[in-house]
Amino acid sequence: MKNISKLTLPSLFHNSVKSYSDKTSLVFTGEENYTYAEMGRDVELLAEMLVELGVKKGDKLAILSTNMPNWGKTFFAISLVGAVAVPILPDFHSREIHTIIEHSETRFLFVSEGLYNTVGKETFDLLNKVVMIDNFAIVPKETPASHLKLLECSLPLAVNKFKEAEVEEDDLASIIYTSGTTGNSKGVMLTHKNLTWTAQQSRTLQKIVPGDRFLSILPLSHTFENTVGFLLPMMYGASVHYLRKPPVASILMPAFQKVKPTIMLSVPLIIEKVYRARILPTFQKNALMRTLSNFAPTRKLLHKVAARKLHASFGGKLHFFGIGGAKLDIAVERFLFEGGFPYAIGYGLTETAPLLAGAVANNRAIGSAGIAMQGVQLRIADVDPKTGEGEIQAKGENVMKGYYKAPGLTSEVFTEDGWFKTGDRGMFDQKRRLHIKGRIKTMIVGASGENIYPEEIESVINKMRFVMESLVIEKKGKLVAMIHLNMEEIEENFKHLKEEAKHYVSTKTDEILKEIQQKVNLEVNKFSKISQVVLQPFPFERTPTQKIKRFLYA
Repeated sequence: MKNISKLTLPSLFHNSVKSYSDKTSLVFTGEENYTYAEMGRDVELLAEMLVELGVKKGDKLAILSTNMPNWGKTFFAISLVGAVAVPILPDFHSREIHTIIEHSETRFLFVSEGLYNTVGKETFDLLNKVVMIDNFAIVPKETPASHLKLLECSLPLAVNKFKEAEVEEDDLASIIYTSGTTGNSKGVMLTHKNLTWTAQQSRTLQKIVPGDRFLSILPLSHTFENTVGFLLPMMYGASVHYLRKPPVASILMPAFQKVKPTIMLSVPLIIEKVYRARILPTFQKNALMRTLSNFAPTRKLLHKVAARKLHASFGGKLHFFGIGGAKLDIAVERFLFEGGFPYAIGYGLTETAPLLAGAVANNRAIGSAGIAMQGVQLRIADVDPKTGEGEIQAKGENVMKGYYKAPGLTSEVFTEDGWFKTGDRGMFDQKRRLHIKGRIKTMIVGASGENIYPEEIESVINKMRFVMESLVIEKKGKLVAMIHLNMEEIEENFKHLKEEAKHYVSTKTDEILKEIQQKVNLEVNKFSKISQVVLQPFPFERTPTQKIKRFLYA
């Protein structure tokens, strides 16, 4: 299909239904086929129902649901009637859900059965209508969760009087509430053009064809999955496969073999966990393997062997594994790069719908976010003449309309000449590839005025043996590393000591941390050296997009 002439969600929807009518659209993994033509019929039936229920252009309709085909159908139906979708991340707390519903003035909620109980009574009191997204049944007021399965589908039998709204490119399509690491959620207003233009331009980084199969594991309520994992495949006739259960290993492994995905999107945490749980231990299991993995030629050979096995475990057909949402650990990227795994890096923000740059194929370089996506302008502002670093700023059709009901906040993130201030600090290399140093707000200024990026120190810590994850903070002018260790690996490593293993784990943790500190301080510059290491006994709390909530530990 050629690029659509009008950059709106209804235009995207109609073009795809017409162009790919007999192709597979949105399905649950391993279940009955569902074509674009069938999706088109059901979306129009849902739009008919919304009109009958009194939904008008500009109304706000929230979606609180796990990933499923009906999520995408709901999103399209909302656009056909000219309403505004308010996706809510499934991991949000009931208080956050209430705040979003209240702030966005949403009066209509689509909710999946498993999340129904996360909506408090006070929130239900704000709503005029609630619909179960699982089967599009209207939920009467004060229906207990135990009665939801008794409710029947409320869709009309046929489309007979539905009149599609006139939707323009600059009309508001979605308000997405972020859950940033600073703890302050804002309602990002994205237009029809923001979303459809970004989906269209994403294809300049990676070509999508009708035979492609996406396996979805990230929440659709996040812009990365919404735009690149849903709208992009829908625009070019690919299929998207969803899981009925959370994407843990026991669910994913058989799904990989059933779907044999060609394209997947992930956040760094997922592939980093795979690396540290399955790959790294094999490289460190004995002195010989540690020596071989530290010698570049043999390390690359080991990486190629391990990457081939990893690729096979993903179904063997994967040719694009997109990673976005946070910075990928350098050691993990080196493994993927040297192993020939088909990974790509995407950089962007919710406010840019989301893609700004991508490191794909020949544009990849370890530690780089790649080049600006076609049609996007990037610049480095307030450049430090010594380092070449400054704030990354952007311009393009994907940049948001602003923050909902927050003109002051909106004006703060735009320059006088109209560039969006990302809040990220970075630089370009000689090939105009973007390198991101870290968030400006998390940057620590050293005693002599040096810029210290916690993320860079954390990437060194995270490649150390036994480390699961880490967080570097400043306390009283000193750098402190909070480290969460892989206790299972430690126990496995010393299981030959039998009862002594437990004693070792409980008494030697301090020695392990001290050794990590010494090794890290040998690899970082003098003003990035760690003064103290402390054990983080539990995994760090994360946002739904798997970034550590730094504000909780500062």
